[in-house]
Amino acid sequence: MEAMRNGEQIERIYLANSLYGRAGDEIRHLAEQLQIPVNKVPVEKINGFNIEGHDDCVALKGKINYQDLQQIISFVVDQGRVPLFLILDGITDIRNIGALARTAWCCGVQAIIIPDKGIGALNEDAIATSAGALESISVCRVSSLIKAVDELHLNGIKVFASEMTADQSIYDITFTEPCAIVMGSEDKGIFPALMKVCDNVFKIPMTENFESLNVSVAAGMILYEAMKQRQ
Repeated sequence: MEAMRNGEQIERIYLANSLYGRAGDEIRHLAEQLQIPVNKVPVEKINGFNIEGHDDCVALKGKINYQDLQQIISFVVDQGRVPLFLILDGITDIRNIGALARTAWCCGVQAIIIPDKGIGALNEDAIATSAGALESISVCRVSSLIKAVDELHLNGIKVFASEMTADQSIYDITFTEPCAIVMGSEDKGIFPALMKVCDNVFKIPMTENFESLNVSVAAGMILYEAMKQRQ
């Protein structure tokens, strides 16, 4: 509680299923206000951190300084730059997240937007895989990706989704306008409700009928196409 009140960056909070009462309620309430993910887990998970006197609660100190989405949009526009954002939906492999951040930073993406749940932790391994890019690029953690898309739309930013079954090709998309690109997990793809609020859905052409591309490789192809158009 003290760490949250002091504004320390917290990546995630684990609460034991057995924790009830005022203390647990206060932690969850404050964490919700600060958009810090809270996971209810068996006490064995808490014990696995090998921390004495944990009182059924463990918080992981964050390495990332999360930014407010609207503030980032305003900052990019005020700089005279055309917004190019990357939205990650349901990607849990931290190596993919690190690789995505590294490519995004190299291709001129100004911010990565992630949900507060259902995504891999942006920990030291993710930062190492990103070659430090996660500490350079702005990261916005939101409670709802659908609400984030609404906010992007209000700011005149289109949202494009990559989906291998789409009819439209990546080469038919205009990336020179303000836009955000949604990348989903390799096993489940993009959440259907999120797909519905996107402006366009496109695919990366492939010569062979294969299941899918690795998400970080696919993102690299898309972002380099965007960078090529913008240059």
